[in-house]
Amino acid sequence: MIAEVAAKHGFGYLFERHRLLRAGVRRRRPGVPVDATRGRHIREMLDELGPTFVKFGQLLSTRPDVVPPDIVQELVLLQDRVSPVPFLEIRQVIEQELGLRLEQAFAHFEETPLASASIGQVHAAVLPGGDRVVVKVQRPGAARQIRRDVDLLLQLAELLEHRVDWGFSLVGLVQEFSRAINRELDYLLEARNAERLGQNFAASTSVTIPRVYWHYSTSRLLTLERLEGPTLNLPELAALDPARKKVLAETIADCWFQQILHDGFFHADPHPANIVYLGEGRIGLLDFGNAAVVRKEDLQEGVTLFLRVMDSDIAGIKRSLRRLGVSWPPSVEEAVTQSIEDGFSRYFGVSLASVDVRSLLQQTFDLIYSLHLRLPTRFLLLDKALVTLEGVIRQLYPDLNLFERARRYARELRYQRLDPQRWAERMERDLAAYAYVLRDFPMQLHDLLEEMRSGELEIRYRHTGLEEMIHRLDLITNRLVVALLSIALGVTGAAVAILVDKGPHILGLSAWGLPGFLLSLFFGLWLIYAIIRSGRL
Repeated sequence: MIAEVAAKHGFGYLFERHRLLRAGVRRRRPGVPVDATRGRHIREMLDELGPTFVKFGQLLSTRPDVVPPDIVQELVLLQDRVSPVPFLEIRQVIEQELGLRLEQAFAHFEETPLASASIGQVHAAVLPGGDRVVVKVQRPGAARQIRRDVDLLLQLAELLEHRVDWGFSLVGLVQEFSRAINRELDYLLEARNAERLGQNFAASTSVTIPRVYWHYSTSRLLTLERLEGPTLNLPELAALDPARKKVLAETIADCWFQQILHDGFFHADPHPANIVYLGEGRIGLLDFGNAAVVRKEDLQEGVTLFLRVMDSDIAGIKRSLRRLGVSWPPSVEEAVTQSIEDGFSRYFGVSLASVDVRSLLQQTFDLIYSLHLRLPTRFLLLDKALVTLEGVIRQLYPDLNLFERARRYARELRYQRLDPQRWAERMERDLAAYAYVLRDFPMQLHDLLEEMRSGELEIRYRHTGLEEMIHRLDLITNRLVVALLSIALGVTGAAVAILVDKGPHILGLSAWGLPGFLLSLFFGLWLIYAIIRSGRL
């Protein structure tokens, strides 16, 4: 099915080139300019394949380190467009999860959903005590369908992994998607994310996190306090006067910078539909399935990275990038150094106070993406959240300097670097790590020496990138065999035609040599056609 839809949208050539198609779907749709509009065709293909593939495309849109920019721009347009599940099925899920009849669990339950997506849909309800809530219900069979689709994706990734040079692990990407979508299937994890954010903003008067009703929540059912107000994607927000828009934009910016730079735990999907306007510059947050952690060590190393940029310390910049989890092979070491010099030269020697932090941060991500360096997933979510946040602020109040709001948090991080207590904590962590390594080292060395003495030491060599060369050698060998066969048939036919005297003759040559000539001609023409068709004449 995947191959057929891919062929329909102009990508059959990929499967055909790597011998992955069955005979029935070998031709791609004529007239599809794959190279010119590949992003749009990929988006349409994923949309047609269904909800799981749409979510996979949404994940790919957050990976500019492995996906070209033109494709990323199209993939961000993917949205869950799923018809609602009949209410009878939703009712069955609720009653199975709670062990109660719907009328016993809720004083009122709206049959028409507020929203419907690929994994679940949301209904408004009222609890017996009068609390107004929203109930997120997982679609029946969603987990089974998603696991089946992920298995298909994994099989396809394993087929393509060593046949095409992707520049990254396709299987690893699918496995990352599998982990992400399985987290979304667990509503209890989303509930814990909401509760953690609620604790972080418990003292805030401007940010509200809906309360979790744990007695009405399971792994397939999530009940949250209902926040009354329009989300930022609704027309009501356009009517606000500029002063209120500015206050609202400042609240949103402060909310996310507190999460990222102070709490170290942030809502990773701040798009307008997930932010509710509660009036007077107050906001509420929705949809906590996507959340991520920023380690304190990462924040401190980030500040160190920026300071090393100011000091023109190229070697120090590379050390900071490695400590942040950015990795690259030795073969691109010189390219990394050159890119750092070219990209960061405008900041060398200036003070941190005069730096456009947004520009410097974006320059860092651009450098990583341009060189296809490996970046930890938590930073990809951070980049996506910051880009989305900047878009929301720009649409709401374009004159607000988003990263100017972050300076007080950045100053706090700089002061923390000089705090003796922080130094002591870091030293304690480092000593504990070294002690752990030193404790295991003697036994590891002993095991290694024992294996060497017993002759059981194995050194495994894993080659990569040779599959295409082997495939080409197979083609060359096959063509040589066909060429030799054609020549042999031609020579044999000529010898028979000349040397045989008996039997019918044509133009003085024996007719018995004719089959050899015809077969030689057939194989010769077939060989020429195959060479021309491959484009390697």
